[in-house]
Amino acid sequence: MSLSTGDARMFGLARYLPAVLSQGRMERAREIYEQNRHRIYSLAFWMADNELAAEELMKQAFYGAFAHSDEPSAEDIDRALVNELRTCFELGTLTLDCSPCERVLNVRGNVLRVELERAVIQLPHTEKLIFLMHDVEGYEHDRIARLLGATQDESRRGVHQARLRLRELLAK
Repeated sequence: MSLSTGDARMFGLARYLPAVLSQGRMERAREIYEQNRHRIYSLAFWMADNELAAEELMKQAFYGAFAHSDEPSAEDIDRALVNELRTCFELGTLTLDCSPCERVLNVRGNVLRVELERAVIQLPHTEKLIFLMHDVEGYEHDRIARLLGATQDESRRGVHQARLRLRELLAK
């Protein structure tokens, strides 16, 4: 049996949503899924550093989001992902306390992508998630603070500390 592209996407979506959705609700759910799946998978992958674990985190995030609302917003889905991430990782406490830069570490131009990826993976979980949300996905600090149950100042401090630590790791 061969599936068309639309059917294949629908089949992929059906893996993540309860089978009780009516056809009309399923179509809207598919739209919401398609609008958010890349972002959710990306965050899950960077946090887990494993494709299978990222798929499972994404699946559970969508289950959780659709369990609470027929039409979850992007922030609802993010919140569901953060809840799933909390089951796997310690999130919430900022652990980095890098000293202020005393000299400029030139890491531009001579960093390989794989080195950058390995450096991001080495960040502590909370700082890594804040860095990914802010610098990679473009979230504002108020949204990050709401999702993590932190203050905007803690979000700013977390992304700053993550950047400092990345510079240290890449300069080595």
